[in-house]
Amino acid sequence: MVDADQTFVIVGGGLAGAKAAETLRAEGFSGRVILIGDERDHPYERPPLSKGYLLGSAERDGALVHEPAWYAAHDVELHLGQTVDAIDTAARTVRLGDDGSFVHYDKLLLATGAEPRRLDVPGTDLAGVHHLRRFAHAERLKGVLAALGRDNGHLLIAGAGWIGLEVAAAGRHYGAEVTVVEPAPTPLHGVLGPELGNVFAELHREHGVRFRFGARLTEIVGQDGLVLAARTEDGEEHPAHAVLAAIGAAPRTALAEAAGLELVPREQGGGIAVDASLRTSDPHVFAAGDVAAFPHPLFGARLRVEHWANALHGGPAAARAMLGREVVYDRVPYFFSDQYDLGMEYSGWAPPGAYDEVVIRGDAGKREFVAFWMKDGRVLAGMNVNVWDVTPAVQDLVRAAVPVDTEALSDPRVALESLVP
Repeated sequence: MVDADQTFVIVGGGLAGAKAAETLRAEGFSGRVILIGDERDHPYERPPLSKGYLLGSAERDGALVHEPAWYAAHDVELHLGQTVDAIDTAARTVRLGDDGSFVHYDKLLLATGAEPRRLDVPGTDLAGVHHLRRFAHAERLKGVLAALGRDNGHLLIAGAGWIGLEVAAAGRHYGAEVTVVEPAPTPLHGVLGPELGNVFAELHREHGVRFRFGARLTEIVGQDGLVLAARTEDGEEHPAHAVLAAIGAAPRTALAEAAGLELVPREQGGGIAVDASLRTSDPHVFAAGDVAAFPHPLFGARLRVEHWANALHGGPAAARAMLGREVVYDRVPYFFSDQYDLGMEYSGWAPPGAYDEVVIRGDAGKREFVAFWMKDGRVLAGMNVNVWDVTPAVQDLVRAAVPVDTEALSDPRVALESLVP
């Protein structure tokens, strides 16, 4: 039973935490809501960091989840620039890192997100090595890209995932020379597979990006703190005045682990193990966003999703569960990307080995198509590239989980909606 004397604490000042606080108030919770974030910025959305804000086409304030005045107006207590260094599940307290004081909770939400994985090679401590996860990172990188463009400088990116490719596009936008080093044979290999990864490789090559596939960095060479070049395991040396490490993100689970909460092994995706209502192994503690690994009934697997939509919907779902509502979190995973003149949306889950066929609807050569990852005739995932207003139908096909006529699926003259049972 929830009453006005209860205190709900949210650890994590990103989109998931802010939307959870919003939902608590919208659903009528009148107790204390305390949101603790380790950045000094008000809660913001992260996609602009590698898209509009980095490109200079969007303002910083446009990424804020709420106007700063919203929190006081809705009686949400903000602790910005503050860390939590311990959770005591028996006493139901969190310990603040700056002064060691304790905050009591009746329900606790961990929305601690993820952090960039670090390169493990000599030279990563040089000032010219960058990561992209926070506003401070984006602000710094934005200035670096502009300077590289002015001076005909070279940016080397380790990793051809979404962040790596979006920053590559931004680098070319500013006029920098860009080289991407990726161990896999294509960009986005672990997400899209070889069939669609080449679409993005060709897109970037047309804009002057150089790729080195099947290669790993072994050393970043510098002098007086500055980056001068990067070496790969084949012995080749690549010019570089700045390096971006874009080799993925690791869920921030240290607090949960120290508190004795159940975790998912890294080889299985990592994260804090939660049930269908986003409740952890402790009945008073919940987790949402990048850090939460939840069982998805549609895919029969535990998923941890590091994308905007998961934070957008997961925070509110956790908030409703904290209030005692019946919650089954089963959103179809969704993400989007913008690179040059290509815009795409992806819905579903089709990791390598999960699908047996890719069906293309439209013209992949012109980069105007919808791709479907299939298993036994069933749509596991779909990606629309420069084709719009089809995401609801794609998600309906994924959720239907039944075989679809692949000939009709590949025919643009057949309405996708007509194929949904």
